Amino acid sequence: MRQLDLVVIVVYLIGIAWIGLRKAGRQKSAKDYFVGEGHMPWWTVSFSVVATETSVLTVISVPGGAYSGQGFGNVELALGYVIGRVVVATVLIPLYKRGGFVSAYQYLGDRFGLKLQGLASVTFVFTRLLAEGVRLFASAIPIKLLLDEFGVHASYRVIIIVITLITVVYTYLGGIKAVIWTDAIQMVLYLGGAVLAVAVLSAHVGGDGYARALDAGKFQLFDTDFDLAHILTSPFALPTAIIGGAIFAMASHGSDQLIVQRVLATRTLREGQKAMIASGVFVTIQFAAFSLVGALLWSYNQGKSFSDLGLSSSDNLYPDFILHGLPVVVSGLLVAGILGAAMGSLSSALNSMSNSTVADIIHSFFRTTPSEEALLRLARWMTLVWATLMAVFACAFSASTGNVYLTGLTIAGYTYGALLGAFLLGRLVKRANEVDSIVAFLVTIGVMTYIVRGVKIDVTTGGTTVSQAIAAQWLVPIGVLITLFVGGVLSLFHRAPESAQGAAVDEEPGAGPDRLTSTAGRK
Repeated sequence: MRQLDLVVIVVYLIGIAWIGLRKAGRQKSAKDYFVGEGHMPWWTVSFSVVATETSVLTVISVPGGAYSGQGFGNVELALGYVIGRVVVATVLIPLYKRGGFVSAYQYLGDRFGLKLQGLASVTFVFTRLLAEGVRLFASAIPIKLLLDEFGVHASYRVIIIVITLITVVYTYLGGIKAVIWTDAIQMVLYLGGAVLAVAVLSAHVGGDGYARALDAGKFQLFDTDFDLAHILTSPFALPTAIIGGAIFAMASHGSDQLIVQRVLATRTLREGQKAMIASGVFVTIQFAAFSLVGALLWSYNQGKSFSDLGLSSSDNLYPDFILHGLPVVVSGLLVAGILGAAMGSLSSALNSMSNSTVADIIHSFFRTTPSEEALLRLARWMTLVWATLMAVFACAFSASTGNVYLTGLTIAGYTYGALLGAFLLGRLVKRANEVDSIVAFLVTIGVMTYIVRGVKIDVTTGGTTVSQAIAAQWLVPIGVLITLFVGGVLSLFHRAPESAQGAAVDEEPGAGPDRLTSTAGRK
């Protein structure tokens, strides 16, 4: 009967590519390719934002975490993320929409100059190449386990190449429209799978199962341990989740082109703000659904340990239930949902990296502006280039024995603080000029590299003291403070630049020129 599951998966892969191309239509310009000429419905953009930030490991690790002791801690994190997105919607999205931008970093070009715009874009694409390459390989790990169960024995490299090839077809031809529509479908699929799993598990465990999970603390929402070392190292400590999580979300959703590009595809400023805030609500619902799956699986398995269940880690818990606890065809749909999470994050990364390359790097380092046709061809070629590089980088991990998931989580800590700090420096320190911003940006990345790699804090748990890294949520505010401090101090040594306010800031919504082809912002 496993053949039926395989048929479902194959039909899904073919169907998602076809739907993406049908919804995208024919691309006529680079702006259409990157932001869909600003005509995308806000709700599809919101779904796309959620799918973009959700990897395969999110889908499988949240249930395992809830099972093993995290409870509903990820929902607590999401509450902080919602606060950060409200700030982004209020403060940063108006800058991008009123300026007519197709890239977040074009604001930095208007405020400070094209050198910082190019530097920020290079930092983004390099960071995204590393992070998405790691995520792509990490996604292949559970997919390989699932396919092995179906009797399809494929290597990590084969899985990576197949996922990349299918994804790049609709991303290359359809641009952002194809990416957003397929992301929306993929989010509905994997979230619907979680709801279906909850329904099946609820029927098995009944009300008593909910009561046992509640008594065992599987529904615990807030971590109220206020020990300083715990706050600095645990992502689930209440101040870390709410305060640190809010600032982290400001960086990931306000200064990372991967997310900002989707919001720029909406029709109006108000719809862009709705898409951003709604994505936080949907992420909270998503985390709650997957956490509930984990809590109910604890009752379903009568609280057995992972080793007693024959599982090597918590990440195997949800895939094992999909394969052995659900009917045929249904399990195939949920595996397709896991594939969708992998393809959604990959397609979003490819399109945003191509966007940043053309809109930021080409404009920053080349004096002549190519024709519209040339820009569209370049956009598609860069999609292929980044897809190839990402697949090659992901395949390089196939022989690695390191923890690639933790590797992926730490990458953002190097650069997010500098990126968000540059935007806030432009808004808060009117005296700061291009040199101040570049020096502050580079100093922040250097200091954060040291902090991420070298700073550990001793934490005592159960009488045992271990050294742990600073929680990822605190890395962004530390980086922001460094950027503001260095840039602010340097700004005291010269007069304020005349262009400190930035021409784009005062423009009315929709008044901005086509910033992909205009050279008006050059300095």
